[in-house]
Amino acid sequence: MRALIAAATGLAVALALVLTVTALGSPTGSTSPKPLLTTVPAHP
Repeated sequence: MRALIAAATGLAVALALVLTVTALGSPTGSTSPKPLLTTVPAHP
């Protein structure tokens, strides 16, 4: 019985965390408009 209660508690906590993140929304920000500078080996 304890295992069932522990599973239900974990599920409730996980669901509450998901709902909290969903309510807050994604953080405001943007990606850099500049592409990452990478070095590419020269093709023969």
